[in-house]
Amino acid sequence: MEKKYVYSFGNSLTEGNADMKDLLGGKGANLAEMASLGISVPPGFTITTEACLLYFDSGNKLPRKLWGEILDHLAELEKSLEKKFGGASAPLLLSVRSGARVSMPGMMDTILNLGLNEETALGLGALTSDTRFALDCYRRFIAMFGNVALGVEGGKFEALLEQKKKKLNIHFDTDLTAQNLQSIINQFRTLIKKSVREEFPDDPMAQLKKAIQAVFHSWNTPRAITYRKLNSIPNDWGTAVTVQAMVFGNMGPTSATGVAFTRNPATGEKKFYGEYLINAQGEDVVAGIRTPNPISELEAEMPEAYGSLVGVYQKLENHYRDMQDLEFTIENDHLYMLQTRSGKRTVSAAIKTAMDMVHEGLISKQEALMRIPADQIDHVFHPTIDAKAKVKALAKGLGASPGAATGKVVFTPERAQELAEKKERIILVRMETSPEDIHGMSVAQGILTAKGGMTSHAAVVARSMGKPCVSGCSDLDVDMKKKKCTLNGTPIKELETITLDGTTGRIMQGTVPLIRPRHSSNITRMMNWAGETRTLKIRANADTPHDAFVARDFGAEGIGLCRTEHMFFEEDRILLVRKMILTDDPKKQAETLKKLLPIQRGDFTQIFKVMEGLPVTIRLLDPPLHEFLPNTSKEIKILAKEMKLSQTALVKKIGSMRETNPMLGLRGCRLGIVFPEIYRMQTRAIIEAACKLVKKGVKVFPEIMIPLVGHVNEFKKVKDETMEVAQEVIEKAEVKLPYKIGTMIELPRAALTADEIAKEADFFSFGTNDLTQTTFGLSRDDAGSFLSDYLEQGVLEKDPFVTIDRVGVGPLLKIAVEKGKPVNPDLHLGVCGEHGGDPQSIEFFHTLGLDYVSCSPYRVPTAILAAAQASIKHR
Repeated sequence: MEKKYVYSFGNSLTEGNADMKDLLGGKGANLAEMASLGISVPPGFTITTEACLLYFDSGNKLPRKLWGEILDHLAELEKSLEKKFGGASAPLLLSVRSGARVSMPGMMDTILNLGLNEETALGLGALTSDTRFALDCYRRFIAMFGNVALGVEGGKFEALLEQKKKKLNIHFDTDLTAQNLQSIINQFRTLIKKSVREEFPDDPMAQLKKAIQAVFHSWNTPRAITYRKLNSIPNDWGTAVTVQAMVFGNMGPTSATGVAFTRNPATGEKKFYGEYLINAQGEDVVAGIRTPNPISELEAEMPEAYGSLVGVYQKLENHYRDMQDLEFTIENDHLYMLQTRSGKRTVSAAIKTAMDMVHEGLISKQEALMRIPADQIDHVFHPTIDAKAKVKALAKGLGASPGAATGKVVFTPERAQELAEKKERIILVRMETSPEDIHGMSVAQGILTAKGGMTSHAAVVARSMGKPCVSGCSDLDVDMKKKKCTLNGTPIKELETITLDGTTGRIMQGTVPLIRPRHSSNITRMMNWAGETRTLKIRANADTPHDAFVARDFGAEGIGLCRTEHMFFEEDRILLVRKMILTDDPKKQAETLKKLLPIQRGDFTQIFKVMEGLPVTIRLLDPPLHEFLPNTSKEIKILAKEMKLSQTALVKKIGSMRETNPMLGLRGCRLGIVFPEIYRMQTRAIIEAACKLVKKGVKVFPEIMIPLVGHVNEFKKVKDETMEVAQEVIEKAEVKLPYKIGTMIELPRAALTADEIAKEADFFSFGTNDLTQTTFGLSRDDAGSFLSDYLEQGVLEKDPFVTIDRVGVGPLLKIAVEKGKPVNPDLHLGVCGEHGGDPQSIEFFHTLGLDYVSCSPYRVPTAILAAAQASIKHR
C-alpha cells in the first residue's frame, strides 16, 4: 500500500484523530477530532510531517506524487464547498498553517487569504457585496505572503500601512476605505518587486506551492530552532501543513476573531479566559498589533455566537480532560473553530488546574502529577514585590504573566542576548514582540510591551517560560533609534533600571525589593501526592544552617552533600586555613587545626539541629589546597605579617604549591592521606557535634563521605583513621551514636572496581559532576568556551553537565550499582551531583534503583515531582 501524505478533515471524508499528532501535527490532528465531534470546523486537509521530511530529503522540492495528492484533496475541497480555487465568480480562499506535533506558539509561519489576485479579489467583492472587505483581505495576503514566502521584511509592510494611516489621520485599519486599501495594495506590490526583483505571483497554484514550501522551511528558521532548543524538541520531527478553507472575521461588525483558554492560563482559575477583536483576522489578536477586548464582553456584542463558543469550550475541555487553548472566527454571526490544543500555562496554573481536575473527577492523581512540568516547578517560587516596599509607579499595563523582575532596560533581543552573556539582568521593552524576538525573550528577566493583550505572543511565550510579562501598556512609547522610551511621560534610557510586576501589570522605577512566596495549599497537596507515589528519596546539597532550613522546608529528607570547604571561605576562617596550609612547622599546624576545630564543630552542630532525625552526609575536605591560597598583594601582605614571614618568602612558598592540573592533583582523599591531620580534625568536629546533641536527646545521623577515591586502598586507609577518631570521641562521650562512612564514586576506576570498595563502604554517593569530567576528559570550568558550539552544531544533543550522559557516563553508574550491591546488600546508593535536580537525569537514576538523589535546596520540589513522575512512568 502506497504511503499516504495528505488527510482530509471537516467534511464527510474526515480522516485522522487526536491520537495522530506525530503524523498530522497538533493542529491537523485536533481539527480532525473536532470535526468528528460535530464541531463547526472550516474544511481542509493536512499535509503530514512525513511529507515535510520527504520535502527536505528531496532537495527542498515537492515530489510530483506529493503535489498530485495535494491537488486531489484540493479538488475534493472545491467540490464540497462548490467554490473554485482561483475562480473569478466564487473564489475559494485558503489558509496555510504550520502544525508541529507539539505546540510552538508563533514560532512557525501562517499565510491567510491565499488565492487572491486582482481578478479573484473582484470576485470576492462581488460575491460578498463588499469591495472594501475583499481589498482588506488582499492587502493582508500580499503582506503575509511577501514576508513568509518571498522573504520581504514584515516591518516594511507595516511601515507603509502606518504611513498611509498617519497621512489620512486614521488610527485603526478598519477606518481605511476601499480606495485607501487599493492604494496600499499597489504600494505593497511595488515594495515586493523592488525587494525581490520579481512580480508578486498572481497564479493561485504558484501561490499555494510557494506557501506550502515556506511553511515547511519555517521549521528551520532561527526562531523555531531556538524554541526547540529551549524546549528540548527534536530537530528531526518536521512540521505538518494544514490547508483550510478561509472563514472571515473581518467582514464587518457581525464578524470577529479571537483566542481563548478554557481556564485562566496564568492562575489556573476555572473561568473562561480570552480576547477577541471585531472585524479582524486571527493574526491581529496573537500578533498584539491591536489590543483586543476581554472575552466576557463578547456576550453583550454577539450573544448567540458567544453562547455557541461557551458550549464548544466546555465540550472540548471535557473531551480532552485538559485546559484547552482555542482559536475561533465568527463570520456573520456563525462560529467556526480553527484550533484547539493543550493550553500553555504557568506552572502555578498547571498545578491548580491539575488539582482541580482531580477534584472534578476528570483525571486521576497520577495523571495530575504527570501534567505538571517538573523542570518548571521552581517558577512557583519566583520573586514577588515586597508589599512593604515604597515604590514609584511609572505606568500600568496588563498583568500577562505573573511574578516580578528587576533589570536594565534594553530595546532589542540582540542587545538582551549581548548583556545576558555578561551576566546582566535585563528587561526587554518592545512596542510588541514577534516570534523573531525569542532569543532575547529567553534571556530576559521580564518583558514589557506597549501593544498586545493577554493572549498576545509576548504573553503566551512569557507564561510558557515562567517569566514576568506586562503587555498592552498604552502609556509606553518606544523610540528604537534613540534607544529610549517614555512611560506615562517619564523618559527611560537604555540600561536604566525598572521593575515589572507581571501579576498586577505595574511598572516601577528603579530596583524594588522582591520576596519569595511561600507554599500554597495546592503545592503542598501536590507534594504530598508525589510523596505517596515516588520511591526515590530526595536530599539536598546544603553547607549552612540556612540552606539546610530551606531544604527541609521544601521537603528534603536529609542532606546528601555538605561541602566542608565552603565553611572555610569566611573572612575570619580563611586566614587560619592559609596559615595551616603554608606552615612547615607541624606544631604551628596543629595549633591552627586546634583553632579550627571548635569552628567546624559549631557549624556541624547547627546543621544537625536543623536536620534532626534525618541523615546528614558530610564530605571531608575535597578541593586542591591552592584554592585557599591568597592571590592579591593585599592578601599576601596580611598573611605574611600574620606568619611573620617576608612577602618574598611567602610568594615563593605559594608558588611551590601551584599545580599544573589541580583538579587531578592533590585533592580529595589524597589530601587526607598526605595531610591526615586535616581529616582527623574534621572527623572529630563531626562526631563531637553529634555526641553533644545526642546527650541532649537530639536524633542525629551523621554520614562521613571520603571524596575522590580511585582505589580501595585509599578508602581503607582514610576509613581506618576516621573510625579511630570517631570511636575515641564516642567512647569519651559515653553515648550511642550510629554513623556511616562511605565514598563518592566520581572516578571511572572507582565505578569499575565498585565491588572492592563496596566491601568496605556503608554507602556510595555518585559525584556525577566529576564523573562526567573524568569520563569525557574535559574540565567543566573550561568547557564553557566550546560546549555551546558542540550543542549548536549537534556534536552533543544535551549539555552533559546538565543532563546525565546515559550512553557514556550512565553505564559507569550502572556498573557500580551492579558490582556493589551483590557484595554489600545494605549498601546505600545516592547521587549528589548537579544532575540530582534534573528531571531527565532523575528518571535515569530511578531506573538504576538508587535510594536517593541530592540537589540544591531550591530544586528539591523539582526533584520530588520528577521522582514521582519517573515512578509513574516506569511502573
